[in-house]
Parts: sequence; C-alpha cells; structure tokens
Amino acid sequence: MNAGQTRTRLYLAGDRGMVGSAILRRLRAAEAAGQPVEVITRPHAELDLRDQAAVRRFFAEEKPDQVILAAGRVGGIYANMTLPADFIYDNLMIAANVINESHAAGVQRLLNLGSSCIYPREVAQPMAESALLTGPLEPTNEPYAIAKIAAIKLCESYNRQHGTDYRSVMPTNLYGPGDNFHPQNSHVLPAMIRRFHEAVRDGAEVVTIWGSGKPRREFLHVDDMAEAALFVMTLDRRIYEANTQPMLRHINVGSGTDVTILDLARIVAEVTGFTGRIETDPSKPDGMMRKLMDVGRLAAMGWQARICLREGITETYRWFLEQSRNVIREA
Repeated sequence: MNAGQTRTRLYLAGDRGMVGSAILRRLRAAEAAGQPVEVITRPHAELDLRDQAAVRRFFAEEKPDQVILAAGRVGGIYANMTLPADFIYDNLMIAANVINESHAAGVQRLLNLGSSCIYPREVAQPMAESALLTGPLEPTNEPYAIAKIAAIKLCESYNRQHGTDYRSVMPTNLYGPGDNFHPQNSHVLPAMIRRFHEAVRDGAEVVTIWGSGKPRREFLHVDDMAEAALFVMTLDRRIYEANTQPMLRHINVGSGTDVTILDLARIVAEVTGFTGRIETDPSKPDGMMRKLMDVGRLAAMGWQARICLREGITETYRWFLEQSRNVIREA
C-alpha cells in the first residue's frame, strides 16, 4: 500500500467498532494522501457476517484484494458471563465466513484481530505467543476465547493448505475514542470512566469497583493498535514468517506495561476530578490476576506503543464528554 504500487482494494470488516473505526481513520487518511488503497466497508445492517451466503455474495461482487477482520461481538466480564452462547456463536461464524470466503475469492493477504484472552488463566507473565493452548482458559470469557483461538487456527490452516498469507494480531485491553461506555456491558476502563464521571456529576462520596482491585491489567490506546495492525499488515511476508512459527503465527500487541485495577481507578478519579473514596467489592469476580503481553516479537520487527496510559485516558475522557454533549444537544 505504498505510493507507486497497484491500487489495493481493502475490505475492512467491523469498521463501526472501536478498533475498526481507528483503522478506518488511518486508511482514509492514506487514501486522502494519494496512497493506492481503496477501502471497502459495509454496516451490519447491510451485511450480516454470520450469514455465509451473504458474505459469499459480497466477496463475489466486491472482489477485495486484502481483508482486515476487526468485526466481532465484544464485551466485559458481565456480558461474557451472561451471554456465553452469543459470544461463541457470533464470533465463530464471523471468523469462519470471512476467512473462508476470503480464500474462495482469491484474497491472498488477511489480517485477523484477536484478543489476549486466548491465553490460559494460569500462565507465566508476560504472556508469550508460545503459551497458546498450554492450559485451561479463564472461565468468565472462555466461549469468546475459544472463538478467537479458532480464528487464529483458521488462518494458520488456510496458510498451510492453500499458501495464503493470513496473519493474526492479539491486542491487549484496548480503550479510546469509540469505546463502549455501557454501565453493564463495557470493559473495565470505559466502565470506570463513566462511573467516576457520574459520581462527580451526582456529588457521590464513594465509588465502588468490582473485585479486590489487586489484578493487574495492561492497556493500549486504540490509535496505537490501529498503527500496529497496519504495520503488521504491510510487513514483508519473509519478515513476518521469520519472526513467527507455522503453528504460532499470531503476534501480541500491547504496551508492555501493566497497572493494578485499583491504581487504574485512582488515575481515572484524577482525570475525571473525583475526590471521594474508592472502595473495592471482593464479592465480585477478579478474573485473571494478571494479564501482561510479551511484546518482544513485535518489538523485534520494529514497532512499539507511543501513547502513555494517563495521556490516553485523558484524551478518552475528553471524547466521552464531547459525545455526552452531543447527546444532550440532539435531545
């Protein structure tokens, strides 16, 4: 996708999601700058990726050269625990349809976006790519993780059997503009931002966070993720394969640092202006006690994150406030 190359038709699946929209912003900027890339998108209302026949028709009509698979059902602990069937079915069907129909349509290069939850619950930290399938998964999101593991293995299997160049990147916990701030179905960081914002608005003296506050989590700004995804997508195949293995082709993407949930809450409190008490609720699940990605493989290829956590949370909170103002103006 560099200047001077033949124009590339790239289908971005999931462009309305947080990660997909961040990737789309970069791709649109590349188009505007005259780079030879044409981005193809479809909203869910027009193309249900769980429908194999619809996906097949789409690929036959549009004939993309490359595909980025950023679509899927996502959510936090509560959503994963209450909708396990939806999470495994939707994500399995999306991955199977997009990857299979990409091959059927002659797509040679595809990038599949996964999740750090693919790794076992009890795994050495930081989590290396080689830890995949070495132990039981975290029960609270096992169905989602199984679907994401299946997508990795689909890519590897098509590569082995058909010689395709289908790659997978496994991001750590992502956040940023476009995140889901639903009070029950969101991930930990956007849920915290909303909770502390509402506490300041309502004059609350206490904010209670789920779990003990002791688990450690790694966070990556979605703009960093978008940059990393396109970096991996455009790597020379020889470099990509030299830094991976035939049955372990996926690459971790993260910041390389983590923070306790309690310390995360303290940062969010400072950013939102909350000055009351922060309490924990140990009756709620903690999930894995630590989830830190080993990002050595990606660093060796020449990429590392740029946006620090406090800066990223501050920017995300500004975006949240702007969206809130837009809702008020439209009401």
